[in-house]
Amino acid sequence: MAPGDRLPSVRDLVRRHGVSPVTVTRAFALLAAEGAVVTRPGSGTFVAPRRARPGDTPADTSWQAVTLGDRSVDTARVSHLLGPPPPGAIIMSGGYLHRSLQPTKALAAALARASRRPDAWDRAPAAGLAPLRAVFARLAGPGVAPDDVLVTGGGQGALSMAFRAIAAPGSPVLVESPTYPGALSAARAAGLRPVPVPADGDGIRPDLLAEAFAMTGARLLYCQPTCHNPTGATLAHERRRQVVEVARANGAFVLEDDFARLLGHGAPLPPPLVADDRDGTVVYLTSLTKPASPSLRIGALVARGPVMARLRAMRMVDDFFVARPLQEAAIELVSSPAWDRHLRALAAALRERCAALAAALALEAPGWRVERIPSGGLHLWVRTGRAEDAAETARRYGVAVDPGEDFFAAEAPGAFLRVGFAAAADPAELAEGARRLGAAARGE
Repeated sequence: MAPGDRLPSVRDLVRRHGVSPVTVTRAFALLAAEGAVVTRPGSGTFVAPRRARPGDTPADTSWQAVTLGDRSVDTARVSHLLGPPPPGAIIMSGGYLHRSLQPTKALAAALARASRRPDAWDRAPAAGLAPLRAVFARLAGPGVAPDDVLVTGGGQGALSMAFRAIAAPGSPVLVESPTYPGALSAARAAGLRPVPVPADGDGIRPDLLAEAFAMTGARLLYCQPTCHNPTGATLAHERRRQVVEVARANGAFVLEDDFARLLGHGAPLPPPLVADDRDGTVVYLTSLTKPASPSLRIGALVARGPVMARLRAMRMVDDFFVARPLQEAAIELVSSPAWDRHLRALAAALRERCAALAAALALEAPGWRVERIPSGGLHLWVRTGRAEDAAETARRYGVAVDPGEDFFAAEAPGAFLRVGFAAAADPAELAEGARRLGAAARGE
């Protein structure tokens, strides 16, 4: 058929091919998604204009390089987190739960209940729905009020907003070394310069943090004090107070990324830094995405004083508000008994998977070293002791893992991998992944 030709009607195709109307409708939807047809309500479905073929003269967009200038957004550190895995690979990368660990039935029920609310499609307040802000306030600690909460479109969006709100382009931002690569990309996209501060088994070192503030004049520290990504370390009790005091003494903010608050493995986690902060030094960030589903893009920022006023102003000019149906669904989800049951089951499953993967790696790759068994989170931080690209080698053996160099703002002090235990289908698949990693380590 030629471009512009009208396709037969659904009724004609049902009769001609002996299939159901649902099948024909799905076929039309697939063709439309592929750009092969165009549906015009009231007129029918038509063949779409042809796409450019090999050999056609390409459009010349080179002029845009001059207009856009030397600014760029570096996605190299995060593209593999969202890109498609190799065919047949065991997924031990990324930061999301396998579908079998997600509360899919509870999510579907919550979304259905939310959609039946008479005001579900009304405009939402810029700061977020009051019941949802109350949920995040309780999560952050007893000293946090719902008015201190700004609902965001997930944790990554909150990171980007906070970096742009707190620090001016061109200024330094202190980060743990290593740290979450999505934070490094967001900081650089905001025009900031990440400066690494070394950490050890007890978290970021307050003595070196004080030196970094003094040397750089930075006014912002980004850190993950609880179940740190990627190392799994939790900041020691005494250091938690020292980190906040060092930042306060330098007139700086602490951006606390508490991504693992609902990803504990059963043991109690220490309270967030923001719970004991009364002066607005700590800006707190958390999310419902990781313990629920990648598409439940609901997070929150907690702040006090002028910084909250700026964050709210940025929300107004960025996108006005987070979609109300999604907020309503989140409220329905976390208010249901199914949510508590899910979190208990998830903690047990993560604890089991974490221990199983650590044991399997010790057996299959004895030359590698798991730095620590975390008390929460989705990953193990593994020192491989090999300078070559272990992540690329693993991909050739059918396992997707995260390369360690992506987690450092500067040169990596060694060879590491971040190996996840939540994205695989089950413990048996984790065991097979460890076996393949062992073979890759041995070069078999």
